[in-house]
Amino acid sequence: MLTRRHVFLAGTALAVLAAGRLTRPGDARAATTYEVTHTDEEWRKLLSGDAYQVLRHEGTERPFTSPLLEEHRTGTFACAGCDLSLFSSKTKFDSGTGWPSFWAPLDKAVDEIKDRSYGMVRTAIACRRCGGHLGHVFDDGPKPTGLRYCMNGVALKFVPQPASSS
Repeated sequence: MLTRRHVFLAGTALAVLAAGRLTRPGDARAATTYEVTHTDEEWRKLLSGDAYQVLRHEGTERPFTSPLLEEHRTGTFACAGCDLSLFSSKTKFDSGTGWPSFWAPLDKAVDEIKDRSYGMVRTAIACRRCGGHLGHVFDDGPKPTGLRYCMNGVALKFVPQPASSS
């Protein structure tokens, strides 16, 4: 027998599910106009399968699989989707988490988006130019900021600093 209580509980459950879905990072990105835009089909052609899943669908690469973990040269880490410089190698550190980590992004390089997915409240990080999902920021990083920008390596590409000529 269907009671008002059943209807109320079902309605509450649907409202909670809808609220959770509405606060996913991808939804916030969908409402924003970016300098670099492509259709979903174009993104699929431009990016590797893993980069597409992370940058366009908020995926996460497996920890300890990114070659960028061992990248220690001087240079910048740029968005794999649009080439915008995001992080300086000077801010990279070994967090032990299995993902490339930085204590600060470059000025005006990233957007912060509230992410309430998976029953947590986190801050997602996206490329300011194309809206690509990069990872999340946490408050357990080193000085001077105390922040840990935990980025997916497939969302980044390393651009070495050119050797200076004497």
